[in-house]
Amino acid sequence: MTWAAVLILGLVTLQRLAELWLSNRNTRRLLDQGAAEFGARHYPLLVGLHMAWLAALWWWAPGRAVNVPLLLVFALLQIGRIWVIATLGGRWTTRIIVLHGAPLVRSGPYRFVRHPNYWIVTGEIAVLPLVFGLVELALVFTMLNAAMLWVRIHAEEQALESLRR
Repeated sequence: MTWAAVLILGLVTLQRLAELWLSNRNTRRLLDQGAAEFGARHYPLLVGLHMAWLAALWWWAPGRAVNVPLLLVFALLQIGRIWVIATLGGRWTTRIIVLHGAPLVRSGPYRFVRHPNYWIVTGEIAVLPLVFGLVELALVFTMLNAAMLWVRIHAEEQALESLRR
C-alpha cells in the first residue's frame, strides 16, 4: 500500500503548491489595487505549521494502510475547499487581504458559516492523518491548528471590522 500513500500525499502536495501559486497571484493583484494585508506577522507560522503537517505525513504515512471511508471524507473536504476558492475567486488568498470598498462575500459556503475555509482546513488537518491511522499526528496538529486559528481569526475579524469603518 506504499504507492497509495505516496499517490495521495503527492496529490495533496501538488494541490497545496498550486494553491500557493494562485494565492500569490491574487495577493499581488489585490495589493496592486490598493488592498491592505492584516496578520502578516503570524503568516510565516501558519505556513510553517502546514509544511510541518505535510512533512510529518510524508515521514510517517508511506507504507501504512489507507482507510478508504476516511479518504472519502477527505475528498469531500476538498470539494468544500474548491467551493470556497471558487466563491472568493480573485479575492481568495492564504493571507488576510482586505480590499476596501469591496463588499463582504455572503454567497457560496459563506451563506451558511463564518470562515468556512478554516472549518475545512481543520477537518483536513485531522482527517488526512487518520486516513493512515496516525491518530497522534491528527491530535497534535489539530491542537496546533486550533492555537493558530485563534490568532488568525482574531486578525481576520480585525480586518473585516476595518471594512465597516
